[in-house]
Amino acid sequence: MKALRFGRHAAIAVIAAGALALTACGSDNATGNTPAGNQTSAGPKVTGTLTGIGSSAQGAAMDAWKTSFAAANPGATVQYSPDGSGAGRKALVDGSAQFGGSDAYLKDEEFASSKTVCGPDGAINIPVYISPIAVAFNLPGITELKLDAATVAEIFRGEIANWNDPAIAALNPGVSLPDLKVTPVNRSDDSGTTTNFTEYLAAAAADVWSDKASGVWPASLQGENAKGTSGVVKTVTDTPGAVTYADDSAVSGKLGVAQIKVGESFTKISADAAAKAVDAGKPVEGRTANDLSIKLDRKTTIEGAYPIVLVSFHVVCATYDKQETVDLVKAFENYVVSKEGQQAAADSAKSAPLSSALAEKAVKAIESIKVKS
Repeated sequence: MKALRFGRHAAIAVIAAGALALTACGSDNATGNTPAGNQTSAGPKVTGTLTGIGSSAQGAAMDAWKTSFAAANPGATVQYSPDGSGAGRKALVDGSAQFGGSDAYLKDEEFASSKTVCGPDGAINIPVYISPIAVAFNLPGITELKLDAATVAEIFRGEIANWNDPAIAALNPGVSLPDLKVTPVNRSDDSGTTTNFTEYLAAAAADVWSDKASGVWPASLQGENAKGTSGVVKTVTDTPGAVTYADDSAVSGKLGVAQIKVGESFTKISADAAAKAVDAGKPVEGRTANDLSIKLDRKTTIEGAYPIVLVSFHVVCATYDKQETVDLVKAFENYVVSKEGQQAAADSAKSAPLSSALAEKAVKAIESIKVKS
């Protein structure tokens, strides 16, 4: 497989509500059960405005999806505010957006809360692409290092102070490491990228990483912070010796990137390696039949798998108040998981397309969305 603040939100929601009144195409199935891959070239068209809030890591893919979807559906607009995964899940749950973009699936308490807005079946998590998270650094003259989980954890806990530390040197024989201060840079916002990164550290480096996995960076740890993917990447780019974790598409060609030890070898970051790690994942227990949340194995020893990976989701309601909203959500999400949509994300965000099996499940989940009875 080649593999995926409130005043502002309220204003967007008002715009969306007005625009939805313009929608046409009120059938039960706006996509006409079009197979994944064909939605933009066939099937009924939709109009109106769909509002999303969420993951900044999804930014590049969302830009491509919005443009292509609007071109195929004149009169249809998708608005997306990249305020972070936590903000996206909150906006979906509180009703200020029709979908949330998140690099982490809904927590159990968020799923329970979603039933207030989304009806008794709550919200569902639909995977939209797979992406590796890079451990990215700014070291003049060095574009690649080899690191294991424990060393990464020590770097981000501030326990390794300089880049020529013996722990880093032992993993990188022959590399001339500078006597330069290590400056860890973390996300300041509630981030799905942080959730996935800390899940990896908590599982693969449990002896070092004593904090629980969370979308919010541990307050006890020292270092710099910045908002959003673009914020941390800019901070590291401007700071020799700095290191961060970010979607690979945002750091490629700008910063050095670490290979990560898996089993007895080191894996280079790539979309294929990320997809291989996702293949080892399991469905999350206790969710509805159409929910596609995936629990990843962060301690995998599968050769060629890259374990610091996120599955990026669109979080949508199982039911909406209006048929027009259902039509728009189905049409857009069917495009996103189609072959065309997945290729657009891969081209713009270096993400890994969903496997055929996962894409089929996504289409089935999307087709289950309906109007509240």
